[in-house]
Amino acid sequence: MIAEIVSIGDEILIGQIVNTNAVFIAKELNKIGIEVGQITSISDRKEHIESCLDDAQKRAQVIILTGGLGPTKDDLTKHTLCSYFDDVLVKNEIVLERIEEMFAKYVPTPINDENRKQALLPSKAKVLNNLHGTASGMWFEAEDRVIISLPGVPFEMKALVSNEVIPALQKHYTRPYIIHKTLLTYGLGESVIAERIEQWENELPDDIKLAYLPNLGRVRLRLSGKGTDQTLLDRRIDAEIEKLYPLIGDIIMGFEEEASIEEQLQAQFIKTNNTLAVAESCTGGKIANRFTQIPGTSAYFKGGVVAYATEVKVNLLGVSQSLIDSYSVVSAPVAEAMAVAARERFGATIGVATTGNAGPSKGDSDAELGKVYIALASQNGVVSYEFHLGRHRDRVVEKAVHKVMELLHKEVF
Repeated sequence: MIAEIVSIGDEILIGQIVNTNAVFIAKELNKIGIEVGQITSISDRKEHIESCLDDAQKRAQVIILTGGLGPTKDDLTKHTLCSYFDDVLVKNEIVLERIEEMFAKYVPTPINDENRKQALLPSKAKVLNNLHGTASGMWFEAEDRVIISLPGVPFEMKALVSNEVIPALQKHYTRPYIIHKTLLTYGLGESVIAERIEQWENELPDDIKLAYLPNLGRVRLRLSGKGTDQTLLDRRIDAEIEKLYPLIGDIIMGFEEEASIEEQLQAQFIKTNNTLAVAESCTGGKIANRFTQIPGTSAYFKGGVVAYATEVKVNLLGVSQSLIDSYSVVSAPVAEAMAVAARERFGATIGVATTGNAGPSKGDSDAELGKVYIALASQNGVVSYEFHLGRHRDRVVEKAVHKVMELLHKEVF
């Protein structure tokens, strides 16, 4: 079964917002065995919406539209759908009552006629109740196809998909099972991995597919399968994954579906009674940010300092000026001194530090662009690593963050 997602809104086409709605919907559809064949973004124009619906119905059994359901004149989706299905708008008293109640309880401004018009809905549509906004979702059926219209506001759309759309699709269609399992690997590029697992990949069953998903210092390997027996399919994919460990087990850090590498590290730090502190220069606080986005970080993460300027390394971390003069601010000895200082000053069992030249200029060091030093300090001493991560600033920083995660994983596991 194939679905198509249509995102409506000029704000997407001019790059004003990122289309996160389509990503969420695609993931939720995959979970129930509906494959997304195409994602389309179109403008808020009647002719574009109608043309897109005509084309989508040639390709897909399920078409989900988001956007264009607001109360203003530039929101045309509801009226276009009404015309497309040769329908009329009728007042839905239940929806009107909910909108009026919402305004009375949560909106400081009085309700107006434009807000009340949100209760005017096509008579042929099944109403999908939006408990978080005024724009109801709509479900249309055309022969063996379903066309669903949802508001574009992300939190409203997500609630409707989870509570209304997915259960209704599960009830409406008999679907196969689609299973994705994604291995997280760090430390090798996709071409090297492909070479190491070439024979294994060539011997994969026809109904199990492999995709390489590279991203700056890490590569995700996604195995996907589709079938009518979920248990059997799950076992077959697991069996193929087991064959990978003798080939690339040294770079596998777990499964994306289970936990991110930051979540894995958090669990392991807590399990082993370790704590972490960071001293960042070229990564500019991105390491601390990656950890502190996860709830419960305070159980092991002591803190960090962004020692971007040389004088901060000296005055705040206590790195010796003579050490910097002798080796430069981008060097293994300075990275090691920063890691030791982070560990000691925050009272952590492990300290990690980064210093490097991300570019585009060289700053206080003559080190070549892309050179980064990462150091780890623990009760066993301090060790540093030198990396050459390219010449593009953002890529250098992101690769350095991934290298830190990789090194910490090896340290605590």
